[in-house]
Amino acid sequence: MSAYAKLEQLFHKRSVLSGASAILHWDNAVMMPDGGAESRSEQLATLGLMSHELLKGPAVENWLEEASSETLDDWQTANLKEMNNQWRHGNAVDGSLVEALSRATSQCEMTWRAAREENDFSVLQEELEKVVSLTQEMALAKAEAFGVTAYDALLDQFEPGCTAEVIDVLFDDLGAFLPGFLDQVLEKQRVNGRGEKPEGPFPIEVQRDLGEAFMRALTFDFNHGRLDTSHHPFTGGTPDDVRLTTRYEEDDFTQSLMGTLHETGHALYEQNLPLKWRHQPVGQARGMAMHESQSLLIEMQLSRGSEFLQYAIPIIRDAFKGEGENWTFANLKQFYHRVERGFIRVDADEVTYPLHVILRYRLEKALLSGDLKVKDLPGAWNEGMMSLLGVTPPNDRLGCLQDIHWPGGAIGYFPTYTMGALAAAQLFEAARNDLSDMHADIRAGKFEPLVDWLKKHVHQMGSLKSTDQMLEDATGKKMGTEAFKAHLTDRYLKG
Repeated sequence: MSAYAKLEQLFHKRSVLSGASAILHWDNAVMMPDGGAESRSEQLATLGLMSHELLKGPAVENWLEEASSETLDDWQTANLKEMNNQWRHGNAVDGSLVEALSRATSQCEMTWRAAREENDFSVLQEELEKVVSLTQEMALAKAEAFGVTAYDALLDQFEPGCTAEVIDVLFDDLGAFLPGFLDQVLEKQRVNGRGEKPEGPFPIEVQRDLGEAFMRALTFDFNHGRLDTSHHPFTGGTPDDVRLTTRYEEDDFTQSLMGTLHETGHALYEQNLPLKWRHQPVGQARGMAMHESQSLLIEMQLSRGSEFLQYAIPIIRDAFKGEGENWTFANLKQFYHRVERGFIRVDADEVTYPLHVILRYRLEKALLSGDLKVKDLPGAWNEGMMSLLGVTPPNDRLGCLQDIHWPGGAIGYFPTYTMGALAAAQLFEAARNDLSDMHADIRAGKFEPLVDWLKKHVHQMGSLKSTDQMLEDATGKKMGTEAFKAHLTDRYLKG
């Protein structure tokens, strides 16, 4: 057996272990009783250590070196590159640190729920300090091994090859554009109206059925996935068993519906990854920027667009038996395009969302460097919200306790949300140019052509190419801000 074939066997095992961990994480968030936290922490830590130890085997480095001289096709070559990157990450960190961080994040996630429920950051502080400290230790070890900054070492876990230097250029551009643009949009909506929310209550059962109906229309395969409820919407599981979650409010169906559509974008990416490479690194999604591009393309580019609303509003109105002015297309379109300075990232509109991300990006870099202490996070958060969005959260629940990412150890993840928004704008623009009937198809509730286009250019590419190469091949350009700014201008100032 060739060295490359041995590596494929090894990484298949790691994929299976990762899949088991993913299902346990889903259960942790959706079904597990609080009393199961300690044993679940041990289960996840053990699986993580087992996966880590597979990479630490003495033969793996030799196999990687031998495989580099073998004759491989393009997919195998890309797979070997991804194997090398995972091996570098794994060998930069001692197994005891991997296990300790896994235990700390499992416990911190459970504590975060309690802190959020009690609206008290002090409940979380000690556990979050442990996670940040262990993450700093891991980042420094990887930075030394890779010859990069500590933050770039963490970022590489979520968006391979990306650097803070690249992000700074994109975010500085948006930071210069968005505040003035936001003022223009708010003034236009003050004059023309912002739409009124239909009055509830909206039964949760009806909301769930409606969400599932739209998921099916968007080609989600319920034979290989399901929709559940959690504190924080997410997509997990495996490509053959995709687990989506959303959350419901009886007085506002739009929050749940848009959250469900967002996660459906993630889920379609997972379900449509190349089957031939299912348990290999090259068969995984390219990175979180591209993953977020798929969720934001479905939620923002598609589902808030006029054509989709023309299709969806009659269905929504019938489901809730809505009557009156607030249920007209004109009012609901204005409501779906409402822009406001809000506290919550996941409920934010397209215009303000990047500002929420820029805040988190700045704060997590400061936490990692030690310039910001965990105990000072609430104050720094509130100051940043006032500076960027002109609002101050009245409490921790609406402030620094709203996201699960840092308790879960995902430092370096947040920038990929806005990078995803930039990529989504480029991809949707390219799809519109390639598919002459796309707008008519969307109005008719026919989404297969768009999804097929995404399969061809994104989903079934796996990790064959870099994010920039994938974008350049699909759109003619590397990631930039122009398509996104043009999209916002067309929808919120000209529309």
